[in-house]
Amino acid sequence: MPEQIPDHQLSDVPIGIDADGTRTESDSMGEIDVAADRYWGAQTQRSLIHFSIGTDRMPKEVYHAYGYVKKAAAQVNARAGRLPQWKADAIARVCDEVIAGDLDDHFPLYVFQTGSGTQSNMNVNEVISNRAIQLLGGVLGSKAPIHPNDDVNMGQSSNDTFPTAMHIAAVLEIQGRLLPSARALHQSLTDTGQRWNDLVKIGRTHLEDAVPLTVGQEWSGWAAQLDTALTRVDAAQNELYRLAAGGTAVGTGLNAPHDFGTEVAAEIATLTSRPFVTAPNKFEALGGLDGIVAAGAALRGLAVTLMKVANDIRWLASGPRAGLAELTLPANEPGSSIMPGKVNPTQCEAMVMVCIQVLGDDAAMGMAGSQGKFQLNAMRPIIINNFLHSARILGDSCEKFRRYCIDGIDVNQAQITDYVNRSLMLVTALSPVIGYDNASAIAHDADRTGRTLRESALASGLVSAEEFDRIVVPSQMVGPF
Repeated sequence: MPEQIPDHQLSDVPIGIDADGTRTESDSMGEIDVAADRYWGAQTQRSLIHFSIGTDRMPKEVYHAYGYVKKAAAQVNARAGRLPQWKADAIARVCDEVIAGDLDDHFPLYVFQTGSGTQSNMNVNEVISNRAIQLLGGVLGSKAPIHPNDDVNMGQSSNDTFPTAMHIAAVLEIQGRLLPSARALHQSLTDTGQRWNDLVKIGRTHLEDAVPLTVGQEWSGWAAQLDTALTRVDAAQNELYRLAAGGTAVGTGLNAPHDFGTEVAAEIATLTSRPFVTAPNKFEALGGLDGIVAAGAALRGLAVTLMKVANDIRWLASGPRAGLAELTLPANEPGSSIMPGKVNPTQCEAMVMVCIQVLGDDAAMGMAGSQGKFQLNAMRPIIINNFLHSARILGDSCEKFRRYCIDGIDVNQAQITDYVNRSLMLVTALSPVIGYDNASAIAHDADRTGRTLRESALASGLVSAEEFDRIVVPSQMVGPF
């Protein structure tokens, strides 16, 4: 049996347990065998047995966020004298490994588990405890000198730490992946569209020809939509900065010292460099999950915008001979296993599929968010799993869509100009001069006879050639008005 390291000094034992077979761990339910080369304990093992549902595992980002929670709690407890400093140092050392993802292999639990996230909280407590015991030269599974409940979970409950970890994970995912990728896409849409600010094209409403605008104006609309959607996502973080820590079981803070939540939130803010604060009402923070549901709705709004942009682009690129063919997309890969030379709008299709998935994720989050009962919402795992899934795939797809579609896109200027020259809706410019009904008759005549709009207008006798050429000028119909 390894001896305790004198004076509780931490060793530099590398991560990993060189052991085969099983070891015996225990909890309040009794003893159970766990894999000897894993850091988790009895409650994690029971969860693996009882909740082996599907293949969806709790996202690693939740555990990384939990590392901040446990480190902050240990440091606050040590400063107050409730936890010996050497224990806090050991816990903090392991928490840094958790945050860095070095212990990811030891967080195996499924999404579909206890709705409070209790098993994931205990998974974290057990892994931190056993890894700290290893660093202190103790016996794995002994719960000494670092106990998973008494030390790692001091002043805490699954009911307040899991939603705290949810909020931290959500903020870090939004800021670390989603917003940078989506903002880069916004910039690409803006820059690309500005290349064609003066290129006049025919607009479309109801999928039918409409009056002109420029290609740059069309793209500016997409960019503005995306900018507004990102503003909503950014604003949604305000509620996510409010942390439930300190509420413990039902929101009263039982077994947690006064101001524990405030101090833990401040510590988490320091550790993450994010403006986290304690939730002003812990009963709201535990009984409902409205903040993260609202943030999920912001992701849905972003998906709605991205789907509109991706669909517009793939329709405008349809062809090349039998479609609209106004845009030319990068040829990233062969488009067909049977039709040689075919190129498809694959990045647009991937983006649309991602957006459809996000809408589905949001529906599940909304339903789960509505299921808070009394002092606890017990549908938390599915909410954070769906939120992180949506944020991750939106971030990834924005990056791929920008790099492999928007940055390499081009216009088919000849096709665009031909559509303008053949458009019937340019007759709208004549309407204030000859009246709506007369202008409509000219458009219908041109459509029926196949004549140009100019030919039908002159044949009507309502306008001279000079007047037509002066009034019907597409470049003067695109504003500003």
